[in-house]
Amino acid sequence: MSLFRNPFDPTARLGCSCGRHASPAEHDRALPEQAAQDRAVESAVMRALFPNDALRRRFLRAVGSGTALAAVASLFPLAAAKEAFAQGSGPLEKQKLKVGFIPITCATPIIMAHPMGFYAKQGLDVEVVKTAGWALIRDKAMSGEYDAAHMLSPMPLAITLGSGTSSAQPWTMPAVENINGQAITLSMKHKDRRDPKSWKGFKLAVPFDYSMHNYLLRYYLAEHGIDPDQDVQIRSVPPPEMVANLRADNIDGFLAPDPVNQRAVYDGVGFIHTLSRTIWDGHPCCAFAASRQFVTGMPNTYQALLKAIIEATAYARLPAHRKEIAAAISTPNYLNQPVTVVEQVLTGTFADGLGNVMNVPERIDFDPMPWQSFAVWILTQMKRWGQIKGEVDYAKIANEVFLATDAVRLMREAGLTPPSGTSKPFSVMGKPFDASQPEAYLAGFPIRRS
Repeated sequence: MSLFRNPFDPTARLGCSCGRHASPAEHDRALPEQAAQDRAVESAVMRALFPNDALRRRFLRAVGSGTALAAVASLFPLAAAKEAFAQGSGPLEKQKLKVGFIPITCATPIIMAHPMGFYAKQGLDVEVVKTAGWALIRDKAMSGEYDAAHMLSPMPLAITLGSGTSSAQPWTMPAVENINGQAITLSMKHKDRRDPKSWKGFKLAVPFDYSMHNYLLRYYLAEHGIDPDQDVQIRSVPPPEMVANLRADNIDGFLAPDPVNQRAVYDGVGFIHTLSRTIWDGHPCCAFAASRQFVTGMPNTYQALLKAIIEATAYARLPAHRKEIAAAISTPNYLNQPVTVVEQVLTGTFADGLGNVMNVPERIDFDPMPWQSFAVWILTQMKRWGQIKGEVDYAKIANEVFLATDAVRLMREAGLTPPSGTSKPFSVMGKPFDASQPEAYLAGFPIRRS
């Protein structure tokens, strides 16, 4: 199926009553998100008409919110304002933005959108800020120092739930940055220890506790009978420090984002044991994330920023563009890696460190769709390993954080063929996942903390 739609194809027209969605089903799924957006518009209009808080509250108490909004609508084009908010078609509320990123290939769309002009095309002046680690990315985003950020896909869920943070904040993930693109890399001294059952006592690194790397590594180990909390040590190490720690013999290996794995091979200190796609082909990794406050408070800026990133993602998805992108993002101010290392990752033709040249075009790919079934799977693993406890409303959290509706609309505008739903089935190490039965899935694991 082509990635690009025919704009003259009548099947591509919007097909719901409000005109914003591809189908009535998509319209229904978007209702909670649209309701929040509509409330934000209504609140903003009321504040503009009644800037005095006390007067506004007295007015609303006296006549009721419904009557008040009806009166406002008779004098002000409230419906048009809501539509403009939803479409992000008005002037930018803020032009100069800061977006934090970690220097890894997972951030390719966010990074390349700067030197290749995707932000400028939307009228944005974006400073992409290289950041040392994920905890710092989270803290700077939560404090408002960054307007938006490159995050690991579990992080917006954790921030929303208040897991690993001092307080919960409503956070969103409007787009996935990359799928696949990770690997398990081991020290060269372990080239004859390929069976994970022999890894008891290993010290292994992941980039962050709330990461697909952590969950995939734990899953992989547990499926081979290794308890990740009892039989090995798993520690968080920022990606830029992983190769140095492997070289210094502080760790035996890692499940890391690229280009870390390929750099370990390039430096002769490690070999690629397995790509993450062999664990779960098509898994999400990193994401574009922003606070709910940014999404609703600066709707036009948010839409412009998301559109730039989705258009960059569409460009990165085409294999013919990968060498050009590698040259653009490998420079010191971005990844600071040899071009050949980044090319090997993005093209999928690479040395594995054991004397082989591999050809795996799907080593990394770029698909912005924030499937809500991905969010549900991540939540099961957060609960499996004790990061969240008690009852979890999986579907509600997935819908509030993974903003599939926004992604679908802008994917269509970027020339991608968006899906018709917000969830899809998949398997992890051969075990099918049913997003409608998360607790049953969780109960099926003999090795777990919950």
